[in-house]
Amino acid sequence: MTTSGPVPFPGELLAPPDPAVLPLPHPAAPAEGVRLLRGAVYAIPDGSRPSAVDLWLPTDTDGPVPVVVFVHGGAWRTGLRDDLGPRFRHWVPGPFARMAQRGFAVACPDYRLSGEASHPAQTDDLAALLAWLHTRSGELGLDTARTVLWGESAGGHLAALTALTHHARTGTATVTGCVTWYAPTDLTGLAEDLPEGAYDLRDPASFEALLVGGALAGRPEAARDASPVTHVGPQAPPFLLLHGTDDVLVPARQSARLADALRQAGHQPDLRLLTGGNHLWLGLSEGEVEDCFDRTLAFARRCTADGGG
Repeated sequence: MTTSGPVPFPGELLAPPDPAVLPLPHPAAPAEGVRLLRGAVYAIPDGSRPSAVDLWLPTDTDGPVPVVVFVHGGAWRTGLRDDLGPRFRHWVPGPFARMAQRGFAVACPDYRLSGEASHPAQTDDLAALLAWLHTRSGELGLDTARTVLWGESAGGHLAALTALTHHARTGTATVTGCVTWYAPTDLTGLAEDLPEGAYDLRDPASFEALLVGGALAGRPEAARDASPVTHVGPQAPPFLLLHGTDDVLVPARQSARLADALRQAGHQPDLRLLTGGNHLWLGLSEGEVEDCFDRTLAFARRCTADGGG
């Protein structure tokens, strides 16, 4: 107290801490040659839970290592940041540890789900993650000038959307490649690509409607803005697109649409349609699933080699 009344409370103390300077989590050792920092906070969106990321880091390096950012699926509605899907849950070591053992840093982030915020909150979160990785690259041993985005299903959509819209940003990681697994790429074309009557653009409860904040028929501009095909331009990075021919949830035509748009813009995307493959790689043999992973790893290596992809 003072003679003139109470001392004003310092409002700056109510602000959340800066994720750029928060202490990093204590490392674990989930596999030989791998250091895991689980749950590092990379952003604190106003009115939402903190956004966290798991970092799988190689322990034996000669210098800063390239980065792969994995974006989980779950129809933008659910999902776990470290889950590549049911075909990979039995792998020991797991897929991210294997990538770290081969010289990559792998970042697996949370992002705001559609029940928490609508588009573009999800890509805003990924942009915040890329900036955070760049800011903390020195202490983490990262070469963020060599960063590949990779996602499956809805995560592939977000990886592609981020890769195609991130190039104008400064002071952040440089996206040198993008991998999508069975990802939607043109929300406005889903009704055309699925069997007749299977998709209603007027449905306010579809996963896509929940993402953009309303039925696609009533929000065409938002649906287009949330579609990676809308943002293809001359500065797009190299793309690897993997999709099963028998996908009943996200038709393979969705990946073909993005590949077509990239070709029309002068790029040479690598589109691989896997015969008999369904969503989540159901219908593929163990060998074919391993080949999807190996193709992704090889593509990431090409895109992060000196000179890029």
